[in-house]
Amino acid sequence: MTNAKVINMILKHENQKGLSLVEILVTLGIFLFVIVLVWLFIKQSYNVQSFAFGQTTAITEAQRGVETLVKEAREALPGDTGAYALVKADDFEFIFYADYDRDAAVERVRYYLAGSDFTKAVTEASGNPLQYLPGNEAATVISKYVRNEANEPVFTYYDGNYSGQESDLALTTPANPLELKLVHINLKINVEPDKAPVDYTLESDAQIRNLKDNL
Repeated sequence: MTNAKVINMILKHENQKGLSLVEILVTLGIFLFVIVLVWLFIKQSYNVQSFAFGQTTAITEAQRGVETLVKEAREALPGDTGAYALVKADDFEFIFYADYDRDAAVERVRYYLAGSDFTKAVTEASGNPLQYLPGNEAATVISKYVRNEANEPVFTYYDGNYSGQESDLALTTPANPLELKLVHINLKINVEPDKAPVDYTLESDAQIRNLKDNL
């Protein structure tokens, strides 16, 4: 066999070997690309499911909190100190007296928005004579992820002329407790506002029964 033939055979072998390597690299590239696509799909699905679960949980908690607030506000009573049933009525804070736990004692109940946490704080009367001391207040977050802006009050107040439609009849805040007969609650819930800009709006009304003047 001549040297030229030997060289040609070596070159042919090397070319075949190089082609096989290219095929392997292409195959690996396609495989990795498919793996990345699958991973991105799984990650996106997980994020969607995680948001949906978190949003549903937040809405459920907010609904329970608002239902409790409405029930307690409807049954607002004078405090055990003789104080008027309503204490404060502002855009993001509503304070009143109610026997919220049915123990025959009237507590001072405060609902307010602290950042994105809708919070309930309760103060038991103590001492002799009875007092509602700030140091006895116990606070609990009842709803997270509340996204009301500064111009979107959680609480809106109305007097006895409100029938459910006249939003322009809202009392100026802080509202005079002696004029207040009904409170409107408005919460906007969103777990991830940057990723999912659509807020869930939760609204309800509480007419304070013991203060009704149209009986």
